[in-house]
Amino acid sequence: MISLRKITLDNRRAIFNLEVSDDQRQFVASNLSSVASCYVLSQNGGHPFPFAIYMDDQPVGFVMITYGITGYDLPSIADSSYCILRLMIDHQYQNRGYGRQAMVEVLEFIRTYPAGPAQYCWISYSPENVSAKKLYESFGFVDNGEICHDELITVLEL
Repeated sequence: MISLRKITLDNRRAIFNLEVSDDQRQFVASNLSSVASCYVLSQNGGHPFPFAIYMDDQPVGFVMITYGITGYDLPSIADSSYCILRLMIDHQYQNRGYGRQAMVEVLEFIRTYPAGPAQYCWISYSPENVSAKKLYESFGFVDNGEICHDELITVLEL
């Protein structure tokens, strides 16, 4: 069963060592970089939520959810919305449905509104990342026509 777990002293190295396949590296930052970004965001008024993605007791991925990002060049939808800023499944565990199951857990967490109320959740993705687009669309995300840092913005009404 897929679950989201806090990153701890005990599991941090395993999470930092997870990697996507070579052809996907251009689409996602390393987990170590993402966790460092969480610190920076939290020190600048944001609300980051980094989680390890587990299948039973095995770490298989990472997700970073944010709320209240300010001071960056962001799409108009970003204000008072949740963002799935990073989502990755390790190359060894891809094509098993874990990303889809993780999205269910992520959206369930977001709908608890842990940092405050919101009407939307958004994700940016590279136009070349067709599998990400299909995944997001299957959950009801719709492109809103914005492009930010060469990535398309897709939005879900919560």
